Amino acid sequence: MSPFLQVALQAAKAGQAIIEKYYNGHFEIQIKADQSPVTIADIETEQTIKNIILTAFPDHGFFGEESGKTNPDAEYTWLIDPIDGTKSFVRRYPFFSTQIALMRGNQLILGVSNAPTFGSGQLAYAELGQGAYLNGERIQVSGYTDIQQAALSTGNIKTLTQNPKHWNALGQMIQQVQRIRGYGDFYHYHLLASGKIDLVLESDVNILDIAALSVIVREAGGVFTDLEGQDLTLDTTSVLAAASPELHEYVLAQLA
Repeated sequence: MSPFLQVALQAAKAGQAIIEKYYNGHFEIQIKADQSPVTIADIETEQTIKNIILTAFPDHGFFGEESGKTNPDAEYTWLIDPIDGTKSFVRRYPFFSTQIALMRGNQLILGVSNAPTFGSGQLAYAELGQGAYLNGERIQVSGYTDIQQAALSTGNIKTLTQNPKHWNALGQMIQQVQRIRGYGDFYHYHLLASGKIDLVLESDVNILDIAALSVIVREAGGVFTDLEGQDLTLDTTSVLAAASPELHEYVLAQLA
């Protein structure tokens, strides 16, 4: 485990303590300019994570959901969403997580996804070339290649409805897959990386939502791009993730 991952896990655990305190207590909700909610838990969690990371690596950059960018020209940049799923958090149901990723240049090299209140907790992490882990156990995608064997999960598909080509393609896929679900947020990526579902299709995301999860899915053997088949950038807003290159290529062709 590299020093980068050790610090990322330390930061995730420190953030978890803050999240659990507020999740079981009282907090006020504010509405940001984009109409999404933010709470003191989001702000304190991000600041705690930022302090831990930049104390350990003061020359690194930082891009946080609540605090924006620090040292944007650094070789290494940390991408943080302290509570991905604040709408779930404020309504007290456990579909939210802390997302911590590390990018070197344009390459994502590390991801931590921590969902402390989901069941007994789900902590997934991965480093480039080192495999993916969930609650300390090595995980791997199913490797399914046939759309008729595949389980598909969708999330954040509002903008997909505005693209007739993509919307019609999704309708065709729903008729072909073995089953369709809408797990959403961190959870369907944990399931994909663990070999329990085989496809994830999303729109209406940003890079802070998915950067860490992309590393986890890829290190588990999966494929992770946007809906056009392009690699992730800071401007990515959609996801096509699959349990095998063959399955990814098939779905990508349907969306084309």
